[in-house]
This record gives sequence, C-alpha cells and structure tokens, in this order.
Amino acid sequence: VKFNNCAGNKGVRYETNSLDFKVRADGTMYAAHQVQMPSKQLILMVTAWDPQTLGRWEAIVRFLVAEKSQHNGHKPKGRKTVPGELAQQQSDTLLPWRQHHSANGLRRQKRDWVIPPINVPENSRGPFPQQLVRIRSDKDKEIHIRYSITGVGADQPPMEVFSIDPVSGRMYVTRPMDREERASYHLRAHAVDMNGNKVENPIDLYIYVIDMNDNRPEFINQVYNGSVDEGSKPGTYVMTVTANDADDSTTANGMVRYRIVTQTPQSPSQNMFTINSETGDIVTVAAGLDREKVQQYLVIVQATDMEGNLNYGLSNTATAIITVTDVNDNPPEFTTSTYSGEVPENRVEVVVANLTVMDRDQPHSPNWNAIYRIISGDPSGHFTIRTDPVTNEGMVTVVKAVDYEMNRAFMLTVMVSNQAPLASGIQMSFQSTAGVTISVTDVNEAPYFPTNHKLIRLEEGVPTGTVLTTFSAVDPDRFMQQAVRYSKLSDPANWLNINATNGQITTAAVLDRESDYIKNNVYEATFLAADNGIPPASGTGTLQIYLIDINDNAPELLPKEAQICEKPNLNVINITAADADIDPNVGPFVFELPSVPSAVRKNWTITRLNGDYAQLSLRIMYLEAGVYDVPIIVTDSGNPPLYNTCVIKVKVCPCDENGDCTTIGAVAAAGLGTGAIIAILICIIILLTMVLLFVVWMKRREKERHTKQLLIDPEDDVRDNILKYDEEGGGEEDQDYDLSQLQQPETMDHVLNKTPGVRRVDERPIGAEPQYPIRPVIPHPGDIGDFINEGLRAADNDPTAPPYDSLLVFDYEGSGSTAGSVSSPN
Repeated sequence: VKFNNCAGNKGVRYETNSLDFKVRADGTMYAAHQVQMPSKQLILMVTAWDPQTLGRWEAIVRFLVAEKSQHNGHKPKGRKTVPGELAQQQSDTLLPWRQHHSANGLRRQKRDWVIPPINVPENSRGPFPQQLVRIRSDKDKEIHIRYSITGVGADQPPMEVFSIDPVSGRMYVTRPMDREERASYHLRAHAVDMNGNKVENPIDLYIYVIDMNDNRPEFINQVYNGSVDEGSKPGTYVMTVTANDADDSTTANGMVRYRIVTQTPQSPSQNMFTINSETGDIVTVAAGLDREKVQQYLVIVQATDMEGNLNYGLSNTATAIITVTDVNDNPPEFTTSTYSGEVPENRVEVVVANLTVMDRDQPHSPNWNAIYRIISGDPSGHFTIRTDPVTNEGMVTVVKAVDYEMNRAFMLTVMVSNQAPLASGIQMSFQSTAGVTISVTDVNEAPYFPTNHKLIRLEEGVPTGTVLTTFSAVDPDRFMQQAVRYSKLSDPANWLNINATNGQITTAAVLDRESDYIKNNVYEATFLAADNGIPPASGTGTLQIYLIDINDNAPELLPKEAQICEKPNLNVINITAADADIDPNVGPFVFELPSVPSAVRKNWTITRLNGDYAQLSLRIMYLEAGVYDVPIIVTDSGNPPLYNTCVIKVKVCPCDENGDCTTIGAVAAAGLGTGAIIAILICIIILLTMVLLFVVWMKRREKERHTKQLLIDPEDDVRDNILKYDEEGGGEEDQDYDLSQLQQPETMDHVLNKTPGVRRVDERPIGAEPQYPIRPVIPHPGDIGDFINEGLRAADNDPTAPPYDSLLVFDYEGSGSTAGSVSSPN
C-alpha cells in the first residue's frame, strides 16, 4: 500500500483489521501465515496512523483469489507469478459482461465484473505487438460486436501504446514499457454493435508496469561538503548524503543502502567516520580529530540498490569532503617574556613596542585573534595595546602624553588572550603574560604662563611708564638650565611694553577706554615667552586689561543743524545729549543757554525734558527768516563734571498752515532777501530767451545754406561749396564725382591738352600761393561770419588771383580723398 503524508512517512505505522495479514513499515503487505481463502476475493481495511500527530488514514484493499490453471499451468522462467498473471494463465479471455441465469430460467442481469489489473513487465524484448488479454462479451454469440479501448496510451498521448482487435477483442502492447516513464495506465473497454449502439457498459482496465532493476542510484550531488569540530566525541553527526533510485522503492530494485569505501587521510585512524546504511547520515566513530594535524578528510561513499547486495545491485559513488573546524584549544603565547621600548615625552599616538605571540589555531579567526591587556604598571592610563589585524601583534601605543619630569620609565605587565573563549578543559599557559619596559626621553618643552588669560583692572588715563603687572612664564624643563626671554606678539594699539628678562609690563602710551581697540571695556594683548634650548621652544600668554572709566569726555549735542518756523508755538527742536563715557560719568545732563551774547537768551529758550533730552524753541513772537547759530551749554554728571558749548545751526523759515517750511521760505532761510530772489528769476528768464533766439537763428542759417546749395548746377565744380552731411562716412565717394578734377595741376599742359567739351573756370594761377587764414578744427558758430569775411579779403587782395570769380579750393574731408582728413592735421 502506498502512502504519503507529505513529511516523508517518518514514524508512520500500519495496521489491518485482519489477523491473517500484516503491513511492513515500507507498506509491503504479506500473509502472516498460510491462509485458506473461502471465496474468490477478500476485502481488508488498512489503517495508517502517526503517533505524534495522532492522524489516521484508511484504505480498502481487495484481494482476488487466483485459481490454479487446468492447462498451460507452467510459469515463465525467471519471473514471479502474480495473481493477475494467474488469471491470465487460467484463461486468455476475460468476460467482463458475463450473463447469469436463475434456476427458474428467468434472466437476471448481474453486476459487471471487477477486472483484475493487467501486469506488464518493463523493458520487454517482444516481439511486438504482444498480446496482453482478450476481451469479449457473451452476447457475441447472438450479434456481431465491435470492441475498442480509450484512455491514456490508446487514443490519448502517449498514443497507440495499446491496441485492440475490434473483432476478436484481443488487446496488445505495441512497444516496450518503461515504469520510470509511466507506472500504470487506466483504459476503458467498449462493446458496440455493428450500428455503433452500445451493447455493454464500458469497463475499466488497469495496466501496471512491473518494475525491473534498470536504474542505478544517483546521488543528488557528486560532492558533499560537511564539517565537524575538532575534538568531537564519537557519534557526533557530520553530514547526510542522499542517493535516489528511479526504480520502485517498494521493491528491492529501489532500496538503496550506503557504505564508506575509502577515507583519506587515514589519520589518526583509518575508520574515523561511519555512515548509516539506510539514511546516509555520516557520524564520527573515533576520537582524535585535531585541526592542527588534519584539516580535511575525503570520504568516498557508495550507494547500492537491491538493499545493498553488491552481487546483484547497481552502485554509484560520491565524494564527501569533511572539514575539521577549529576550536580554541590553543591559548596564545608570547614569543619572549620581556619587551622594551622608548618614547619621547609629550608625544601621543606613538607605537613604542611590538608584542609578538604564537597561536596554533586557525589564523584570522576569533580563536586566533589576540586581545592584549595591561594588568599593572600604568595606573594613569598613558598606554594602550592595539592588535594588528594582519600580524596579530600587539602595538603598545601612547594615548596620554608622558612627562619626563614626572616619570622617566614605566614597567608594564601585559596579558594576551583570544577573542573567543578557550574550549572547555583548556587552561591558560604561563606564557600568556610578559613584561614591557618603556623608557621616557627628555625633550625641550615650551615655557608656559601659569595664568593664561591673565586679567588686571585699572583706571584709564594712567600716565606713560606706569608698571601694570609682571607677566612671567614657567619653563617645565627642570633638569635643563635655560633662560626665558619675553616679547610682544600682539599689541593692537601699541600701548604696552614688556621687560625681556623678567616679564614686567609697563604702559607705552595713555590707555583710553573710549578707543576703538577696546571691546567691552577690555584691552587684550598677547606676549611670547621663548627659551634658549635646542631647538628653542616658545609659549604664548594673553593679558586682559579691564579699564575703569573716568570722566574724560565732555558731552555732545545732536542734531548739529535744525529747522524751525519764524513764529513760535508751531514746532520745537528736540535736542539729545550724548557722552562717550559710561555711567556715572554721563547723564543726567544740564542744558542752558549762555548769557553772552544776550540775543541768544532774548530770542531762544531751552526746556529740559529728562536727563538726556531737551527742547529748543523761540522766545519771541517772530524771528526773521535766516540761519542762526544757537550756542547751548551741556554739562554731564561726572565728578568733576565736564561741560561743552555746542552750536546748533537753526534755519528759521516761513511756514504754511501745517507748520512746514514753504519753498520760498526755505530759500529765504538760506540768507537771500526778496530783491535777490527777483533778480535771480529775471536772470533765468533772460538766459532762456537768449537760448531760444540762438536756436531760431541757427534754423534760419540752415535754411539759407540749403537754398544756396540747390542753385548750383550738380555738374559744375562744387569745391567752393560747403556740403552738409547728415551721416558719418561717405564723403565725396558717395557724390560720384570725378576726383581727378580736384587734383592741383602741376603744369599748364593739362589746360592745353584738355578734352574738348571740358571747361574749367578755376585754373590754378601761376605764382605764389596766397596765405589764407588757418581754419580752426572746430570753429565756434559765432566765428563763421568772421572767417568768411577774412577769406574774402584775402582773395580780393591776392595779386595772383584771376580777374574772374572762381571757387576757392578747400581741403577735402572724407574717405577716398588724396588730401586726407583735416580733423587731424600734422
């Protein structure tokens, strides 16, 4: 009976409701003793139950009783006879639709037979097709019947594994069977008449493929990797190897058994491991596993079917690699009992000694990694020991600076252990501790100021040369005879001097608390103390001077300028007093007007609002607009008090109904009378009129010049005309002139040899050149008339001029002219 509870059927037990039959653990059912069957079939109940989950499953098993064959009773050689085959040997013909008759002759339809399974051995050599059985109905004596089969293996894939003769009902297998491909087939047999009408009900046919040992066991992996701790006791589980056999596992063909073939190396014993023949579990069988001696074993495992029978079974092998894992069974040990090192004082993060150890456990594992501890000799915690992850050495490192003047040497006792605890039963070795001697070397240390920052208090204004304090430094090198010298490093206002020998500080100028170098009443200076060691060392110290205020600053008034209406009671001037000193040398302030000149108190009055503020206003009913200097005496509350006479420029101006100065009033307040204002306005009008007339005159001149230009024939010579260009560039090139006509003739040949039709009225006269006035580069517009008149007089008085009007030759300006530009004469 086949059963599967999805958990590998481990622990499942089988029972039957009959004392004649029992079921083995693998599901094989057998007769407990010789049984006499009273009928042709026996029905049993088989129960499978799990003791852990208390689950129960039931199945019905039907046994068909085979009768001994009366003929052809010989059994095939080399093959077991099963009940299905006995039925076939008894008769090749199955009558699944047999009819039964009652004693009184009445016909009664009986239930169809349950056809026993048909067993077919796999890998049969034929010949094919090979007859399996003949199926017929007892109605074939009355009518013609056609037989057919349907199902997987007949008309469903795989197709035509089985076939049937439709007339005789003989059923055949057409090719060798493979149980590992398909273990059983379920077909249905049909019987119809010649018209296709159903004669009998379809009957089920079950065909089972009988297994043969044609498959070797196959390991899931060819190489298995397992591990076991060194020093493990016998019986310790290591690993499991598994081989599967494609044959029927309920028969000996698929029952696999395991054994160990070889073990390499065979140390300390040739049988260090054993394997469970049924489960494939490999366990230790002997003691003495030591990783430091043997780190890995190669075990060849063989799997054989036929329950391990080497004569008949098929075998296969696989390799099991068993790694002996490390345990911390070797404590670390120092390679020597004493170590030494040297360190300069005042240095940190310096490695002063390297501690070497030996550990036979697996490198770079917690069983090998060393941890160092200082157990004595360093109560102040100057040193620590760090582990080098590569070499496992202990690096003694300075983490807190040492002082030669305090300690010249250290004697440390160190201990080493592993990151992982030692295995049970292993004790620490006496070589797990060692001594470390560290010598401290003296170096030149910098002097230092014991009180840094040093604060002193004094009043500002002390005279130059006053001794303030002695700011001296201490040299920590007690065993070196060295001198300390002092100097200034930072003195922003250059107020201090320091004695280079003893550090005495005196004033070089008067200290002023109100200076910009003072922050929160404190002046700060930095001094340098240097020894004469090799190499020299220096230290800095800061001196803070808190300056106490004295009343050395007279008060001031703000604002310096103000504005007020010429009539009183419209507005007033608010006055604020300020003093550079601090309390108690500031307010409350006293405000008053001086008695001289008398006009001040006559015209003005001052009213004190509080200790810092006052108001200035007119005393009289009207004051003429103008600017007045009003002196005010302000006195602070210092001891002794200081006063100051401040002059405020007050602009008195006429105001509108809102109390604001008018525009004319503001001008009047600036010191100008009404007549002066009228004169200024008349001058402005005259100036505007002149500008307008000049513009009109220039427009008229431009119009006349334009009219004159239009009267000239474009083909005539235009050298006497002044051309106006409204754009830059161009010049005569743009006028399309014959520039050769503008060249000055050197001889008279060109006059005699002129081309007919060319007439010139401006031949260059023979003789000295006239002297014309030099034309300014940029003539003033007002000088144009003078320039033209002077040119005209020169032409009239020139004895070389022809007795006819001619155009005067002017220098040419513009690109393309040989004369060049006159804007930049050489």
